[in-house]
Amino acid sequence: MSVEAADRVAAVVSSWPGTPLQTSWFEFLLDGSLLEKHLQKSNPDPTPVQLIIQFLEQASKPSVNEQNQVQPPADNRRNRTLKLLALKVAAHMKWDLDVLEKGLTIPVLNMLLNELLCVSKVPPGVKHVDLDLSTLPPTTAMGTTKHTNVTSLKEQAADSISVLEGALQLKKDFYVHTLRTLDLLAADAAANGETESSTAGLCISADELHCQVHYDLGGIFFQQGCTDQPAHEKARDHFRQTKELLKKLDSTIHVHLDEKRLAGYWNACKALTGDCDPSDSQTLPYDQINSLIRACNYQAVIEAFIKDNVSRSLPNHFRRSVLREESGLDEVCHKICVCNAIRDALEGEILSVRFQQLLLKPSKRIVDFILEVCTRSLEKDCPPETSRRNMANFMKTLCESLEELSLVFMVSSHKLFMELLKEEERKVLVEQMRKRSATINLSAKPLPSFYDIPASASVNIGQLEQQLILSLEPRRIRQILIELHGMAERPFWRVNSKWEVPSDYINVILSIKDNLTKDLVYILMAKGLHCISIKDFGHARQLFSACLELVTEFSPKLRQVMLNEMLLLEVRAHETMAAEGSKERPPPDLVSRVRGYLEMRIHVLKGDSVVCIPPDLPLRQVVGEECVAFMLNWRENDYLTLQVPPSLVMNNPYIKLGQLLASTCKELPGPKESRRTAKELWDVVVQICSVSIQHKRNNDGRVGLIKQRESSMGILHRSKFITFIKKLREPLVLTTLISLFVRLHSIVRDDIVNEVTAEHLSIWPSSLPNIQAVDVEAVAVTVKELVSYALTLNPNNQSWLITQADIYFVTNQYSAALNLYLQAGAVCSDFFTKAVPPDVYTDQVLKRMIKCCSMMNCHTQVAVLCQFLREVDYMTAFKALQEQNSHDAMDSFYDYIWDVTILEYLTHIHHKRGETEKRQIAVKAIGQTELNTSNPEEVLQLAAQKRKKRFLQAMAKLYF
Repeated sequence: MSVEAADRVAAVVSSWPGTPLQTSWFEFLLDGSLLEKHLQKSNPDPTPVQLIIQFLEQASKPSVNEQNQVQPPADNRRNRTLKLLALKVAAHMKWDLDVLEKGLTIPVLNMLLNELLCVSKVPPGVKHVDLDLSTLPPTTAMGTTKHTNVTSLKEQAADSISVLEGALQLKKDFYVHTLRTLDLLAADAAANGETESSTAGLCISADELHCQVHYDLGGIFFQQGCTDQPAHEKARDHFRQTKELLKKLDSTIHVHLDEKRLAGYWNACKALTGDCDPSDSQTLPYDQINSLIRACNYQAVIEAFIKDNVSRSLPNHFRRSVLREESGLDEVCHKICVCNAIRDALEGEILSVRFQQLLLKPSKRIVDFILEVCTRSLEKDCPPETSRRNMANFMKTLCESLEELSLVFMVSSHKLFMELLKEEERKVLVEQMRKRSATINLSAKPLPSFYDIPASASVNIGQLEQQLILSLEPRRIRQILIELHGMAERPFWRVNSKWEVPSDYINVILSIKDNLTKDLVYILMAKGLHCISIKDFGHARQLFSACLELVTEFSPKLRQVMLNEMLLLEVRAHETMAAEGSKERPPPDLVSRVRGYLEMRIHVLKGDSVVCIPPDLPLRQVVGEECVAFMLNWRENDYLTLQVPPSLVMNNPYIKLGQLLASTCKELPGPKESRRTAKELWDVVVQICSVSIQHKRNNDGRVGLIKQRESSMGILHRSKFITFIKKLREPLVLTTLISLFVRLHSIVRDDIVNEVTAEHLSIWPSSLPNIQAVDVEAVAVTVKELVSYALTLNPNNQSWLITQADIYFVTNQYSAALNLYLQAGAVCSDFFTKAVPPDVYTDQVLKRMIKCCSMMNCHTQVAVLCQFLREVDYMTAFKALQEQNSHDAMDSFYDYIWDVTILEYLTHIHHKRGETEKRQIAVKAIGQTELNTSNPEEVLQLAAQKRKKRFLQAMAKLYF
């Protein structure tokens, strides 16, 4: 470039707006004063940490000699200066290991500290543990100690601890290299550790160093205490020394520790070692409680908790943890639970479930204790008004929760109750208790049934409605409703808009004349259905059983409804267990009940309505649907194919589908002449996926076709068919359906080259008489949904994995397809530790994997996979290796090539391009003795199999 051209370029560049150019690393080599100026900037670019990385990377670059051999980094002036520059930057940062560890990788940090050792005159090759720190110069000892604090890796832990403990024996001050001392070292290359640089650096007092080392050793020993209990005592001693030194130090600028973390360590060590004196006024409250627990002085623990209800110094989570730890001691647990509940009540918190369970059947002794703790928890002369109101609310809740009236009056007559509650509130409660007492006297029986349980007192409708929404206990629900109906006459089944019962049942339930019974039936059923939806089958059984007991007394129709819903509950509960891995077959009684339901009524699906015989019994279609799915899932194929009444098959679409699926599965595999039911199943499914077609004349006079997507021609709408399929989990049934839809998908797509594969395709027809009527989009969506659903049940089914991979492949999603082809191979070869069966990795699958790699520009992977074919595809492999924009690791895959012809072609390509290093890698691969063509065939096969496995495992790591 001419001088004039250079000037023009410079003028243009100088006119560009933008950020200042970053200073390059080599500029610091050219100008010795530049580093300090750069580091003094408010926001230097590059940052100090980036500079250290750049200097050390450049200083450690290997060189190549004239024979093109890689040599270690040269020990020349340039590299020594770069290392010194890195040390100067670290010195400017005052050797802050917290910042250095965050900004540098372990290898780079290790390199930096090794250089610090070198300039600190630590003899090379000598282990730290063998050094006598007391004989070393100050900067040498400090460098050794700093290096030890980084290298505390697991395998070096013992040596590191030894060096750090040695540092604690030193009483003299230490010095850290600064920019000035490093300049002195550079100027006096012959100087040893006793030169001025030893004491000219930044002084670190022995107390500061000891404080930091004690803290670090405490942390190390605390972690070791998990497996070595005495280590906690060592940790405690080091943390004690740390605390004492912190008090002694005027300044802690060179000590890097978190004082809150130190306090936490100290408290934890005292608790773990029992180093607490309960009489010590300086001991924290939870230290005292831990000591009392270890001494099994539980009465003192309870006393401490009662006092803490006033002072509230203990964290709530600590109090709860004590309750969890003492779960084996009933009386102690009950009392701690009471103390915690009253603490929660005083703070306006929700009472724990454990306390509420305690109130279900409390003893007089427990109620006495509750009242005692309540009184003592408000012992201050003038407790805050908030605490008084919270305690008053607690005592009202206590009255409402107690079932036994004698205990209720015990609370209501207590002095604290009289003081805290206003006269009006007390009158309301007393009136409620009188009503409840009358109810109990009227309905008292030796063995009360569900309908005889008395109602409890309450304060207002709002609170009762809230309890009604939250409660799952049938008797409590009835009690609340009795109270509500005593206070107001309105439909309480509308309290919660989320309470829903099936539309099939609403009219029957709302026709119940007694309003209380109507509310109770509706709410019990709604809550039971909600519990089923969240898989809380235990509560669902309780709610449905109570509802069944209730309706049996007055409505045979609702009794049968509840029996049907309870059957559905048991079916779903058993299916949920199976989905979670249970192999237990359903009990014969449940199977009989399912058969009985299917035969009980013939209900015909007409459009969206259900016609029942007799017409007055409401039946939900979903019950029959899930009963059929249940029979298929547990292979009750004989019943579905031989014993189900023909009239039921004709009129129930789910029974029809179940019978056809069961028959087809029974015939697999079988001769072609026995595939009549497969053809019938095919016809039914094709109709479900077809739409009605109308002819309409266009404006130009020609006749066109209009597909009515909303009107299905089949026995079910496609959406309901999909819902039914997703209740199935029997592998053979799902495989049959996948096979059917894959065949249908191939026919409607009419793409022979890119067909999806599946098992048992030969049992289905190969053409359609009325292909125009089939909704192509619906078929495509269904096959994807079906395979995805099947894989959620069993992600390791290699046949389904191949089908899913094919679906991705034909829709050009090559990365996803390759991932699934590899998964399919992995699941049938113990993650490629064995050979993948040839019926899994067929030539078609391998060719598709090759295309996936090719479309992702992973051309070296293409070449390796070309060897897997039954006949090596050299043309594709050679073409792939000619590509220069490969996005894979290229020469790192050469070790997986066993075909000598491909390796020879590689050496030729690299020689032609002048790629010496890659050519050497290929030559090394071809020179392996096990690939010698003179070897016996068994040896060559073994070499190929070994490379196949390693390559597939490497691919799995890349794509999984």
